[in-house]
Amino acid sequence: MSIFDNIYDRSETYSVKYEERRSKFGKEDVLPLWVADMDLPSPECVVNSLKKRASHPIYGYTIYPDRFFEAIIGWMFQQHNWSIKREHITPIPGVVPALNFLVTALGKPGDAIIIQPPVYHPFFRLAKNHKRVLLENPLHYEDGRYTIDFDDFRAKAKEAKLFILCSPHNPVGRVWKEEELSRMAQICLEENCLIISDEIHADIVYKPNRHIPTASISSDIANITITLNAPSKTFNIAGLNTAYAIISNDSIRRHFEIELRKYDMTIGNLFGIEALISAYEGEGGKEWLNELLKYLQGNIDYVTTFLQNEIVLIHPVKSEATYLMWLDCKNMNMNDDELEKFFIEKAKLGLNRGVTFGKEGSGFMRLNVGCPRAILQKAMEQLKASF
Repeated sequence: MSIFDNIYDRSETYSVKYEERRSKFGKEDVLPLWVADMDLPSPECVVNSLKKRASHPIYGYTIYPDRFFEAIIGWMFQQHNWSIKREHITPIPGVVPALNFLVTALGKPGDAIIIQPPVYHPFFRLAKNHKRVLLENPLHYEDGRYTIDFDDFRAKAKEAKLFILCSPHNPVGRVWKEEELSRMAQICLEENCLIISDEIHADIVYKPNRHIPTASISSDIANITITLNAPSKTFNIAGLNTAYAIISNDSIRRHFEIELRKYDMTIGNLFGIEALISAYEGEGGKEWLNELLKYLQGNIDYVTTFLQNEIVLIHPVKSEATYLMWLDCKNMNMNDDELEKFFIEKAKLGLNRGVTFGKEGSGFMRLNVGCPRAILQKAMEQLKASF
Protein backbone atom coordinates (compact mmCIF):
# COMPACT_ATOMS: atom_id res chain seq x y z
CA MET A 1 0.00 0.00 0.00
CA SER A 2 1.30 3.43 -0.93
CA ILE A 3 1.36 6.37 1.49
CA PHE A 4 -0.69 8.12 -1.18
CA ASP A 5 -3.55 5.63 -0.78
CA ASN A 6 -4.47 7.15 2.58
CA ILE A 7 -7.60 9.31 2.44
CA TYR A 8 -7.41 12.48 4.55
CA ASP A 9 -10.47 14.39 5.72
CA ARG A 10 -9.89 17.98 4.61
CA SER A 11 -13.04 19.38 6.23
CA GLU A 12 -12.41 22.31 8.58
CA THR A 13 -8.99 22.94 7.00
CA TYR A 14 -10.34 25.92 4.97
CA SER A 15 -9.62 24.05 1.73
CA VAL A 16 -10.66 25.94 -1.41
CA LYS A 17 -11.28 22.65 -3.20
CA TYR A 18 -13.86 21.53 -0.64
CA GLU A 19 -15.17 24.68 1.05
CA GLU A 20 -16.04 26.39 -2.26
CA ARG A 21 -18.07 23.54 -3.72
CA ARG A 22 -21.38 25.28 -3.23
CA SER A 23 -20.25 28.58 -4.74
CA LYS A 24 -18.43 26.81 -7.59
CA PHE A 25 -20.87 24.04 -8.45
CA GLY A 26 -24.10 25.12 -6.77
CA LYS A 27 -24.13 22.15 -4.39
CA GLU A 28 -21.90 20.40 -1.88
CA ASP A 29 -22.53 16.75 -2.75
CA VAL A 30 -20.02 16.68 -5.59
CA LEU A 31 -16.65 14.97 -5.54
CA PRO A 32 -14.22 17.89 -6.04
CA LEU A 33 -11.61 17.17 -8.69
CA TRP A 34 -10.88 20.67 -9.88
CA VAL A 35 -8.49 23.24 -8.33
CA ALA A 36 -4.81 22.35 -8.72
CA ASP A 37 -3.76 21.11 -5.32
CA MET A 38 -3.55 17.45 -4.29
CA ASP A 39 -5.42 15.38 -1.74
CA LEU A 40 -2.07 13.70 -1.04
CA PRO A 41 0.28 14.25 1.92
CA SER A 42 3.40 16.40 1.65
CA PRO A 43 6.72 14.67 2.42
CA GLU A 44 7.69 14.03 6.02
CA CYS A 45 10.71 16.31 5.75
CA VAL A 46 8.36 19.23 5.04
CA VAL A 47 5.83 18.28 7.72
CA ASN A 48 8.57 17.86 10.33
CA SER A 49 10.25 21.15 9.48
CA LEU A 50 6.93 23.01 9.83
CA LYS A 51 6.20 21.32 13.15
CA LYS A 52 9.65 22.25 14.43
CA ARG A 53 9.26 25.90 13.39
CA ALA A 54 5.71 26.05 14.77
CA SER A 55 7.01 24.89 18.16
CA HIS A 56 8.77 28.25 18.51
CA PRO A 57 5.99 30.55 19.79
CA ILE A 58 7.01 33.70 17.91
CA TYR A 59 6.02 34.15 14.27
CA GLY A 60 7.42 37.54 13.35
CA TYR A 61 8.58 39.16 10.13
CA THR A 62 11.04 36.89 8.35
CA ILE A 63 13.98 37.41 6.00
CA TYR A 64 14.91 35.08 3.15
CA PRO A 65 18.00 33.29 4.53
CA ASP A 66 21.00 32.07 2.53
CA ARG A 67 19.65 28.52 2.66
CA PHE A 68 16.53 29.62 0.77
CA PHE A 69 18.61 30.66 -2.25
CA GLU A 70 21.01 27.73 -1.91
CA ALA A 71 18.10 25.29 -1.90
CA ILE A 72 16.72 26.73 -5.15
CA ILE A 73 20.15 26.70 -6.80
CA GLY A 74 20.68 23.08 -5.77
CA TRP A 75 17.25 21.95 -6.88
CA MET A 76 17.50 23.56 -10.30
CA PHE A 77 20.83 21.88 -10.94
CA GLN A 78 19.80 18.50 -9.52
CA GLN A 79 16.40 18.36 -11.23
CA HIS A 80 16.94 20.26 -14.44
CA ASN A 81 20.71 20.44 -14.98
CA TRP A 82 20.47 24.24 -14.87
CA SER A 83 23.15 26.31 -13.15
CA ILE A 84 21.82 29.59 -11.83
CA LYS A 85 23.29 32.35 -9.66
CA ARG A 86 21.97 33.56 -6.34
CA GLU A 87 21.75 37.17 -7.50
CA HIS A 88 19.38 36.10 -10.27
CA ILE A 89 16.75 34.82 -7.80
CA THR A 90 13.95 37.10 -6.58
CA PRO A 91 11.55 35.69 -3.96
CA ILE A 92 7.87 36.27 -4.73
CA PRO A 93 4.57 35.49 -2.95
CA GLY A 94 3.25 33.46 -5.87
CA VAL A 95 3.47 32.97 -9.62
CA VAL A 96 0.16 34.69 -10.45
CA PRO A 97 0.92 37.86 -8.44
CA ALA A 98 4.36 37.92 -10.08
CA LEU A 99 2.79 37.74 -13.54
CA ASN A 100 0.79 40.86 -12.75
CA PHE A 101 3.79 42.73 -11.34
CA LEU A 102 5.89 41.80 -14.37
CA VAL A 103 3.28 43.04 -16.83
CA THR A 104 3.20 46.44 -15.13
CA ALA A 105 6.97 46.59 -14.58
CA LEU A 106 7.95 45.72 -18.14
CA GLY A 107 5.56 47.73 -20.24
CA LYS A 108 2.72 50.20 -20.46
CA PRO A 109 -1.01 50.21 -21.29
CA GLY A 110 -1.59 49.34 -24.91
CA ASP A 111 1.28 46.84 -25.10
CA ALA A 112 0.41 43.44 -26.55
CA ILE A 113 0.76 40.09 -24.76
CA ILE A 114 0.84 36.65 -26.44
CA ILE A 115 -0.76 33.61 -24.79
CA GLN A 116 -1.39 30.10 -26.16
CA PRO A 117 -4.92 28.91 -25.40
CA PRO A 118 -6.38 26.74 -24.16
CA VAL A 119 -4.27 27.91 -21.24
CA TYR A 120 -4.26 28.66 -17.51
CA HIS A 121 -7.09 31.14 -17.08
CA PRO A 122 -5.32 33.90 -15.06
CA PHE A 123 -3.26 34.58 -18.20
CA PHE A 124 -6.37 36.06 -19.82
CA ARG A 125 -6.91 38.47 -16.94
CA LEU A 126 -3.47 40.04 -17.34
CA ALA A 127 -4.53 41.99 -20.41
CA LYS A 128 -7.85 43.10 -18.95
CA ASN A 129 -6.42 44.06 -15.55
CA HIS A 130 -3.61 46.15 -16.97
CA LYS A 131 -5.13 47.51 -20.18
CA ARG A 132 -2.97 45.42 -22.47
CA VAL A 133 -3.85 43.97 -25.86
CA LEU A 134 -4.32 40.19 -25.80
CA LEU A 135 -2.90 38.28 -28.77
CA GLU A 136 -3.92 34.63 -28.87
CA ASN A 137 -1.72 32.02 -30.55
CA PRO A 138 -4.04 29.00 -30.23
CA LEU A 139 -2.44 25.59 -29.94
CA HIS A 140 -3.24 23.24 -32.81
CA TYR A 141 -5.18 20.13 -31.78
CA GLU A 142 -5.04 17.15 -34.09
CA ASP A 143 -5.18 13.39 -33.48
CA GLY A 144 -5.34 13.92 -29.72
CA ARG A 145 -2.18 16.04 -29.50
CA TYR A 146 -1.41 19.74 -29.25
CA THR A 147 1.29 21.53 -31.24
CA ILE A 148 2.35 25.13 -31.86
CA ASP A 149 1.34 27.19 -34.89
CA PHE A 150 4.72 28.81 -35.48
CA ASP A 151 3.65 30.94 -38.45
CA ASP A 152 0.92 32.53 -36.38
CA PHE A 153 3.30 32.84 -33.43
CA ARG A 154 5.78 34.84 -35.49
CA ALA A 155 3.03 37.11 -36.79
CA LYS A 156 1.85 37.79 -33.22
CA ALA A 157 5.42 38.26 -31.91
CA LYS A 158 5.94 41.12 -34.36
CA GLU A 159 3.28 43.05 -32.43
CA ALA A 160 3.94 41.86 -28.88
CA LYS A 161 5.93 43.16 -25.94
CA LEU A 162 5.53 40.00 -23.84
CA PHE A 163 4.97 36.30 -24.41
CA ILE A 164 3.50 34.37 -21.46
CA LEU A 165 4.61 30.76 -21.85
CA CYS A 166 3.10 27.89 -19.87
CA SER A 167 5.78 25.19 -19.61
CA PRO A 168 4.80 22.44 -18.96
CA HIS A 169 1.42 23.42 -20.31
CA ASN A 170 -1.70 23.61 -18.17
CA PRO A 171 -4.26 22.27 -19.05
CA VAL A 172 -3.21 20.27 -22.14
CA GLY A 173 -0.30 18.51 -20.40
CA ARG A 174 2.37 19.10 -23.05
CA VAL A 175 6.07 19.09 -22.17
CA TRP A 176 7.63 21.31 -24.80
CA LYS A 177 10.62 19.80 -26.57
CA GLU A 178 13.87 21.72 -26.82
CA GLU A 179 13.38 22.40 -30.52
CA GLU A 180 9.92 23.86 -29.84
CA LEU A 181 11.21 26.09 -27.05
CA SER A 182 14.24 27.15 -29.09
CA ARG A 183 12.12 28.03 -32.10
CA MET A 184 9.69 30.16 -30.08
CA ALA A 185 12.53 31.84 -28.19
CA GLN A 186 14.45 32.59 -31.39
CA ILE A 187 11.39 34.29 -32.83
CA CYS A 188 11.08 36.34 -29.64
CA LEU A 189 14.75 37.33 -29.90
CA GLU A 190 14.28 38.43 -33.49
CA GLU A 191 11.10 40.36 -32.75
CA ASN A 192 12.26 41.94 -29.46
CA CYS A 193 9.58 40.18 -27.39
CA LEU A 194 10.28 39.26 -23.75
CA ILE A 195 9.34 35.80 -22.44
CA ILE A 196 7.72 35.11 -19.07
CA SER A 197 7.97 31.35 -18.60
CA ASP A 198 5.60 29.92 -15.99
CA GLU A 199 7.32 26.65 -15.01
CA ILE A 200 5.43 25.85 -11.82
CA HIS A 201 4.63 22.30 -13.03
CA ALA A 202 8.26 21.60 -14.04
CA ASP A 203 8.79 18.75 -11.56
CA ILE A 204 5.58 16.85 -12.38
CA VAL A 205 6.79 15.37 -15.67
CA TYR A 206 6.41 11.74 -16.73
CA LYS A 207 9.06 9.60 -18.41
CA PRO A 208 10.40 9.67 -21.06
CA ASN A 209 9.59 13.39 -21.20
CA ARG A 210 12.00 15.92 -19.72
CA HIS A 211 11.32 19.51 -18.74
CA ILE A 212 13.79 22.01 -20.14
CA PRO A 213 13.88 25.46 -18.49
CA THR A 214 13.47 27.97 -21.29
CA ALA A 215 16.28 30.17 -19.98
CA SER A 216 18.70 27.23 -19.84
CA ILE A 217 18.84 26.86 -23.63
CA SER A 218 21.28 29.73 -24.27
CA SER A 219 22.57 32.93 -22.69
CA ASP A 220 20.81 34.99 -25.36
CA ILE A 221 17.48 33.35 -24.56
CA ALA A 222 18.12 33.71 -20.82
CA ASN A 223 18.64 37.44 -21.37
CA ILE A 224 15.02 37.89 -22.52
CA THR A 225 13.41 35.30 -20.22
CA ILE A 226 11.86 35.60 -16.77
CA THR A 227 11.34 32.17 -15.20
CA LEU A 228 8.66 31.73 -12.53
CA ASN A 229 8.60 28.65 -10.33
CA ALA A 230 7.65 27.35 -6.88
CA PRO A 231 7.61 24.14 -4.83
CA SER A 232 3.85 24.47 -4.37
CA LYS A 233 2.57 22.07 -7.05
CA THR A 234 5.42 19.59 -6.60
CA PHE A 235 5.18 19.21 -2.83
CA ASN A 236 1.52 20.21 -2.33
CA ILE A 237 2.23 23.36 -0.32
CA ALA A 238 0.30 25.96 -2.33
CA GLY A 239 -1.23 27.40 0.84
CA LEU A 240 2.18 28.64 2.00
CA ASN A 241 2.44 31.27 -0.76
CA THR A 242 6.14 31.00 -1.54
CA ALA A 243 7.65 31.16 -5.02
CA TYR A 244 10.55 32.72 -6.91
CA ALA A 245 11.59 34.35 -10.15
CA ILE A 246 14.89 33.65 -11.92
CA ILE A 247 16.05 36.60 -14.01
CA SER A 248 19.59 36.89 -15.37
CA ASN A 249 18.98 40.23 -17.10
CA ASP A 250 19.95 42.86 -14.52
CA SER A 251 17.74 45.58 -15.98
CA ILE A 252 14.63 43.39 -16.11
CA ARG A 253 15.24 42.14 -12.58
CA ARG A 254 15.74 45.67 -11.27
CA HIS A 255 12.47 46.91 -12.79
CA PHE A 256 10.64 43.88 -11.39
CA GLU A 257 12.04 44.36 -7.89
CA ILE A 258 11.13 48.05 -7.94
CA GLU A 259 7.55 47.03 -8.68
CA LEU A 260 7.57 44.52 -5.81
CA ARG A 261 8.88 47.12 -3.37
CA LYS A 262 6.26 49.60 -4.55
CA TYR A 263 3.60 47.28 -3.14
CA ASP A 264 5.65 46.07 -0.13
CA MET A 265 5.79 42.52 -1.45
CA THR A 266 9.27 41.69 -0.14
CA ILE A 267 8.56 40.00 3.21
CA GLY A 268 8.42 36.22 3.15
CA ASN A 269 6.04 33.68 4.66
CA LEU A 270 8.11 32.06 7.41
CA PHE A 271 6.43 28.67 7.00
CA GLY A 272 6.74 28.87 3.23
CA ILE A 273 10.47 29.53 3.55
CA GLU A 274 10.90 26.55 5.86
CA ALA A 275 8.85 24.35 3.54
CA LEU A 276 10.83 25.28 0.42
CA ILE A 277 14.17 24.60 2.10
CA SER A 278 13.08 21.26 3.54
CA ALA A 279 11.38 20.17 0.30
CA TYR A 280 14.40 20.93 -1.86
CA GLU A 281 17.09 19.86 0.62
CA GLY A 282 15.40 17.65 3.19
CA GLU A 283 16.06 13.97 3.68
CA GLY A 284 13.61 11.92 1.65
CA GLY A 285 12.21 14.79 -0.42
CA LYS A 286 13.57 13.56 -3.73
CA GLU A 287 12.56 9.97 -2.97
CA TRP A 288 9.05 11.16 -2.06
CA LEU A 289 8.81 12.95 -5.41
CA ASN A 290 9.88 9.82 -7.29
CA GLU A 291 7.13 7.84 -5.56
CA LEU A 292 4.61 10.61 -6.23
CA LEU A 293 5.38 10.57 -9.95
CA LYS A 294 4.87 6.81 -10.09
CA TYR A 295 1.57 7.14 -8.23
CA LEU A 296 0.27 9.96 -10.41
CA GLN A 297 1.26 8.06 -13.56
CA GLY A 298 -0.70 5.13 -12.17
CA ASN A 299 -3.72 7.37 -11.65
CA ILE A 300 -3.47 8.71 -15.20
CA ASP A 301 -3.15 5.17 -16.57
CA TYR A 302 -6.16 4.05 -14.54
CA VAL A 303 -8.40 6.86 -15.82
CA THR A 304 -7.17 6.41 -19.39
CA THR A 305 -7.86 2.67 -19.39
CA PHE A 306 -11.23 3.09 -17.69
CA LEU A 307 -12.42 5.66 -20.22
CA GLN A 308 -11.15 3.64 -23.17
CA ASN A 309 -12.97 0.53 -21.95
CA GLU A 310 -16.08 1.95 -20.32
CA ILE A 311 -16.83 5.47 -21.62
CA VAL A 312 -15.63 5.70 -25.20
CA LEU A 313 -17.37 9.07 -25.71
CA ILE A 314 -14.72 10.75 -23.53
CA HIS A 315 -11.17 10.81 -24.89
CA PRO A 316 -8.32 11.66 -22.47
CA VAL A 317 -5.57 13.74 -24.07
CA LYS A 318 -2.22 12.10 -23.33
CA SER A 319 -0.67 13.67 -20.22
CA GLU A 320 3.06 14.30 -20.44
CA ALA A 321 3.08 16.45 -17.29
CA THR A 322 0.97 17.82 -14.39
CA TYR A 323 -1.69 15.94 -12.43
CA LEU A 324 -4.42 17.63 -14.47
CA MET A 325 -5.99 15.49 -17.19
CA TRP A 326 -7.58 17.17 -20.21
CA LEU A 327 -10.70 15.29 -21.27
CA ASP A 328 -12.08 15.64 -24.78
CA CYS A 329 -15.85 15.31 -24.38
CA LYS A 330 -16.88 16.59 -27.82
CA ASN A 331 -18.39 13.24 -28.82
CA MET A 332 -20.98 13.72 -26.07
CA ASN A 333 -22.56 16.37 -28.35
CA MET A 334 -23.32 18.82 -25.55
CA ASN A 335 -22.69 22.54 -25.33
CA ASP A 336 -20.48 23.70 -22.48
CA ASP A 337 -23.32 24.51 -20.08
CA GLU A 338 -24.92 21.13 -20.73
CA LEU A 339 -21.58 19.40 -20.27
CA GLU A 340 -20.91 21.06 -16.94
CA LYS A 341 -24.46 20.32 -15.78
CA PHE A 342 -24.02 16.66 -16.77
CA PHE A 343 -20.88 16.29 -14.64
CA ILE A 344 -22.39 18.13 -11.65
CA GLU A 345 -25.99 16.90 -11.68
CA LYS A 346 -25.67 13.38 -13.07
CA ALA A 347 -22.12 12.28 -12.24
CA LYS A 348 -21.87 14.45 -9.10
CA LEU A 349 -18.32 15.40 -10.03
CA GLY A 350 -16.76 18.85 -9.73
CA LEU A 351 -14.33 19.42 -12.63
CA ASN A 352 -13.12 22.57 -14.38
CA ARG A 353 -15.02 23.68 -17.50
CA GLY A 354 -12.81 23.59 -20.55
CA VAL A 355 -13.94 27.02 -21.74
CA THR A 356 -12.44 28.49 -18.56
CA PHE A 357 -9.13 28.11 -20.42
CA GLY A 358 -10.32 29.88 -23.57
CA LYS A 359 -12.80 29.19 -26.35
CA GLU A 360 -10.45 26.47 -27.63
CA GLY A 361 -11.38 24.54 -24.50
CA SER A 362 -15.00 24.22 -25.57
CA GLY A 363 -16.10 20.60 -25.29
CA PHE A 364 -13.37 19.72 -22.79
CA MET A 365 -13.23 19.23 -19.02
CA ARG A 366 -10.16 19.30 -16.75
CA LEU A 367 -9.81 16.50 -14.19
CA ASN A 368 -7.47 16.66 -11.18
CA VAL A 369 -6.03 13.18 -10.53
CA GLY A 370 -3.85 14.28 -7.60
CA CYS A 371 -5.77 12.16 -5.11
CA PRO A 372 -5.88 8.63 -3.66
CA ARG A 373 -6.69 5.96 -6.24
CA ALA A 374 -9.87 5.01 -4.39
CA ILE A 375 -11.29 8.50 -4.92
CA LEU A 376 -10.59 8.26 -8.65
CA GLN A 377 -12.20 4.83 -8.78
CA LYS A 378 -15.30 6.26 -7.09
CA ALA A 379 -15.31 9.18 -9.55
CA MET A 380 -15.07 6.91 -12.59
CA GLU A 381 -17.84 4.65 -11.35
CA GLN A 382 -20.07 7.68 -10.76
CA LEU A 383 -19.27 8.91 -14.27
CA LYS A 384 -20.06 5.51 -15.80
CA ALA A 385 -23.35 5.28 -13.93
CA SER A 386 -24.41 8.70 -15.22
CA PHE A 387 -24.67 7.54 -18.84
